[in-house]
Amino acid sequence: MERHTTESGSIEVITGSMFSGKSEELIRRLRRARIARLKVQIFKPAIDDRYSEEHIVSHSEMRMESRLVTSANEILEAVEADTNVVGIDEGQFFDQDLVRVVDRLANLGKRVIVAGLDMDYLGRPFEPMPLLLAIAEDVTKTRAICMQCGGVASYTQRLIESHERVVVGATGSYEARCRGCFEPTAGVGEGSADYQAAHAEVAVEGD
Repeated sequence: MERHTTESGSIEVITGSMFSGKSEELIRRLRRARIARLKVQIFKPAIDDRYSEEHIVSHSEMRMESRLVTSANEILEAVEADTNVVGIDEGQFFDQDLVRVVDRLANLGKRVIVAGLDMDYLGRPFEPMPLLLAIAEDVTKTRAICMQCGGVASYTQRLIESHERVVVGATGSYEARCRGCFEPTAGVGEGSADYQAAHAEVAVEGD
């Protein structure tokens, strides 16, 4: 792929379940970049307005100012030529164009840091994160504490019933679970295609 600068860009992905500290780690890296006097721009999807429309906010209430965007292409258009570091939170809420946009920014010499869920509420890979993991120079897998047994958690348990894959929520709607405590069909209506597909997978795994 053609490179447009002699400076070396890079892609870093911070991923894991909810409540595992992804946004907190993203904010930590972006703050360090600013301490180093690098120009930083930060973006989050417009769908995520749980805590603030003007900041990325971790569940531990760490926050940093950011810009709401409705698409990945909007990020590409908004990044300024002299920006050194681009931060993107909740990467799973963007479409597949995010992969192309992030790759393009890295090719232009930007350090791009993306945080997002690796799996959805059924334990399936949450696009476009898997492709970002594949092209990233650096991947950090964060893990939470299982809210059932206290073990190490890598799954996000949905606690409310919905047929939608994307349901923006926090404490009360989701909790972190380990593999043993994770129930992929708990938040799925029994008549839904997701419920039937998940039960079929469980049946196959149990055979």
